[in-house]
Amino acid sequence: MPATAPVTRRDLLEAVIASGKMVSRIEIKEVTMGPQQSAPLHLHPCPVVGVVTAGAIAYQIEGGTVRHLKIGDAFYEPADVRVARFDNEGDTPARFAAFYLLGQDEHELIRIIST
Repeated sequence: MPATAPVTRRDLLEAVIASGKMVSRIEIKEVTMGPQQSAPLHLHPCPVVGVVTAGAIAYQIEGGTVRHLKIGDAFYEPADVRVARFDNEGDTPARFAAFYLLGQDEHELIRIIST
């Protein structure tokens, strides 16, 4: 039998979800943003965790510092918190997997905020 490499685990993110949040299902979406595409000011009614799978993204919770995410970086968007930036910083498409943590009667994934 050939030798195999050991299974390894690398910490990507630890997110604290609001106490009392009951998650009854998780929707996972793959999202692709075009080159230099910016997301509008928005929030998610549910917590969202994700990981960048292609490209580079500028990510900022309103009032916080900008994080520059690259392939393999994880992020957390708390429920009902305004996301000021989620922008593709590159000249090629950016892609990420987003995990929406939904309660029993929750269906809305994103809410665009008009300024």
